[in-house]
Amino acid sequence: MKYIIKISADFTTCPGARYYSDGPFSGEEFFDKLLSAKFGESLSSREKLTVDLDGTEGYATSFLDEAFSRLAKKYNPKTVWDNLILISSEEPDWIDEIKTYIFDGEGVD
Repeated sequence: MKYIIKISADFTTCPGARYYSDGPFSGEEFFDKLLSAKFGESLSSREKLTVDLDGTEGYATSFLDEAFSRLAKKYNPKTVWDNLILISSEEPDWIDEIKTYIFDGEGVD
């Protein structure tokens, strides 16, 4: 089974900010309702999780930080990075940003 999250189709085309309290479709909500569970399932199946970032109206940095830094805290930064495929044809810089959030304070080059 292939594990894929296409944020625009599976979550929203208009991602919000960091927390539930900031409004709908927050990074916290994305982590809680989709990202964490799918990543856990993919790890259990020894398959990588693909996250397709394309097709939205954009992302607040707080959304990306909240979702992916929480994933790294839950599973460990190296485990997350080694088992994640990020797709971002529209804004390739988001991939580097997410890598920074995953490895925040870990000395990644």
